[in-house]
Amino acid sequence: MKCRHCRTELTIPFLDLGSAPHSNAYLTDLSLHDPEPWFPLKVLVCNKCWLVQTEDVVDAGQLFTADYAYFSSYSETWLKHAEDYVRVTAERFNLGHESLVVELAANDGYLLQYVKSRGIHCLGIEPTANTAQAARDKGIEIIQAFFTRELGSRLAASGKQADLVVANNVLAHVPDINDFLLGVSDLLKPEGVATFEFPHLLELVRNAQFDTVYHEHFSYLSMTALHGIFDQNGLTPFDLEHLTTHGGSLRIYAQRRETSQRPISSRLKACLDLEARVGMVDQAYYATLQPRVDEIKNAFLAFLLEARKSGKTVAGYGAAAKGNTLLNYAGIRPDLLPFVVDRNPAKQGKYLPGSRIPIFPEAALSEHRPDFIVILPWNLRDEVTDQLAYVSAWGGQFVTAVPTLRIG
Repeated sequence: MKCRHCRTELTIPFLDLGSAPHSNAYLTDLSLHDPEPWFPLKVLVCNKCWLVQTEDVVDAGQLFTADYAYFSSYSETWLKHAEDYVRVTAERFNLGHESLVVELAANDGYLLQYVKSRGIHCLGIEPTANTAQAARDKGIEIIQAFFTRELGSRLAASGKQADLVVANNVLAHVPDINDFLLGVSDLLKPEGVATFEFPHLLELVRNAQFDTVYHEHFSYLSMTALHGIFDQNGLTPFDLEHLTTHGGSLRIYAQRRETSQRPISSRLKACLDLEARVGMVDQAYYATLQPRVDEIKNAFLAFLLEARKSGKTVAGYGAAAKGNTLLNYAGIRPDLLPFVVDRNPAKQGKYLPGSRIPIFPEAALSEHRPDFIVILPWNLRDEVTDQLAYVSAWGGQFVTAVPTLRIG
């Protein structure tokens, strides 16, 4: 396999999770009887541009289907994050009634609803039919398509150049990162700004967040890699923020390279310096994760086995893609985790891919009163424990497996 950005032959391993089905390919009662496709889940590193990337085995069209089950609006934490972003960004870049905000991977309108409420023109690009319709139901204009350079150029030519392009947790999901960024450059007005949010590779390694690895994530991003990738695709990063979302993310602000006037911030330079100090331009850095991942997997499996041996009951919370990576790598099945609950009706009544664990509404917790509740989206632990505070009535305890096993 060659690097998605610079086409260098990839030879450096980063992480091998064996094989897994698509992380959001939830099963129905009918599809339980059909063969379930599994694909290798291996991550490699480019030793030229340092882009970390999943082995190329799955077409994006197979991953983001019409019944895609991830809806952003089911997390109160994420909605608050989106609302705060819109408020701060609109004020910082003087966005008003004559401005246009375009969000790439707009999902169910979780963010653009706040843009619209401020009287700012907005447009969403979203490839999945069900989330696109949910956004339209909020009164948001949506183009149902994958974002490409061709689409970005076509929008610009039609008079829809953007003052602000928003790309939250989508850059890692695109198979052709060069085409995507060239499209952003074309879509921006000469003085426009694009922001990109994504989980920081440094935090993935530091906290062994291996369950963020799945086929939908084609890339795992550092500022070191992106600095060169942006530059070669018509964009110049000029500022950066560290975020707590998804276990530690970056928000990068970029401008068109040929019209860039904003100075490069000290925060961006400091991030590049930090990544260099920890060794992200050294092959040895990328060899440290696999042994720690196996320790996490073994500790979680040992906990579930001991719970069953002791007669304790266990349930899961959150039918999250990251949870599917953990469960499938650890080989967990319904004998050790009988069910998972989720607030999203699109997932209820279905089964987790691979593990085939059934997904119930949250009310199942009160009905079954499990001794332990495993929070699979560990990045939302505070939100979930507040939401499920009632489990203390029967002595229920919360469990997370990443970065280390935590009970209580």
